[in-house]
Amino acid sequence: MAQPTRIEITGDGIRLGQFLKRADAVDQGSDVKQLLASEAVLVNGEVELRRGRQLKGGDRVEVAQTSYEVVMGAAPPAE
Repeated sequence: MAQPTRIEITGDGIRLGQFLKRADAVDQGSDVKQLLASEAVLVNGEVELRRGRQLKGGDRVEVAQTSYEVVMGAAPPAE
């Protein structure tokens, strides 16, 4: 498999559903539930069904022969 596409996130982590949308693996957020139900999403090599699964830097997500890597970016600005 080719090198994973690196997707940078900010903060401590990101939920799987949000990550799939950010990575353009789905067109709409509402598509995530159906994609997960089809058991087509792997997180670190294992089938994942929970869209609320917390991802952190270094996690690898695979969808339809495409691999993504979660990369931690800068922390969000303090308010």
